[in-house]
Amino acid sequence: MAKRIVSTITLWLLLFAVLWFFGNNGAVAVVVAISVLTLREFYRLLAAAGYAPFEGLGMVFGGLITAAPWTEARFGIPAYPLLALATVVFSIRMVGERPPEKRVESLASTVLGLVYVALLLQYLVRIVTPVAGDSLLPQARIILCLWLVAVAKFCDVGALLTGLAIGRHPMAPQTSPKKTWEGAVGGVVISMGVGALVAWFGRSWLPAGATPLRAALAAAPVAAVGIVSDLVESVIKRRAALKDSGAGIPGIGGIFDLSDSLILAAPVGYFLLQHLA
Repeated sequence: MAKRIVSTITLWLLLFAVLWFFGNNGAVAVVVAISVLTLREFYRLLAAAGYAPFEGLGMVFGGLITAAPWTEARFGIPAYPLLALATVVFSIRMVGERPPEKRVESLASTVLGLVYVALLLQYLVRIVTPVAGDSLLPQARIILCLWLVAVAKFCDVGALLTGLAIGRHPMAPQTSPKKTWEGAVGGVVISMGVGALVAWFGRSWLPAGATPLRAALAAAPVAAVGIVSDLVESVIKRRAALKDSGAGIPGIGGIFDLSDSLILAAPVGYFLLQHLA
């Protein structure tokens, strides 16, 4: 637990430092880096499960897909062809580079990674990237992205602490035995409080509609789907017969163990923020 706390504090401090010195572009760089590293671990988990994805070029396409809203806003490069192009490329490679018994698994697992990791985390980039004629201040976009990340990640913390204290009823015993319904409720409640707090601290930059009450209400579904996102990673790890996706972050595991709750929370949060902001 001590290692997890130290790692969590260190990561938040590093994130705030990047945002302070590099602003919105720094935020985009962080999201793209997390996406690429998550995709790397995602592919390695699927490789351990016997699916043989194309890891290297998949990571390249993944980074481009996640960064696409920023490159489109900055340089006018359209984002929509990337996933289709990647599917064509990996279909060709699948026929030439994989044995017949691995071809379907190879193509499916590679494209799944691009959709599940790269495309869904792209919504964080959409939130934080200023666009032409923007009604939001660049600082507001950073705060909204921080709101989403804080809501998703503090749900993890709240669920862990609440589950340890009063958890009695397992949520998904075959997938993640330590998760409880009491912990999930506690995590959502903590996330609602954190969401309200972020909105209150950012009130000078956020639109008038982003009140603490509305931020708290919007936090509930984001936190709930973040729990599901965490369970999805547990399903993948169990299929690969591995406890953690990696070992790079003391007390937490790999990058996928860090980003898991953000993957489904990112698109849900993006659409909710359209109404909140």
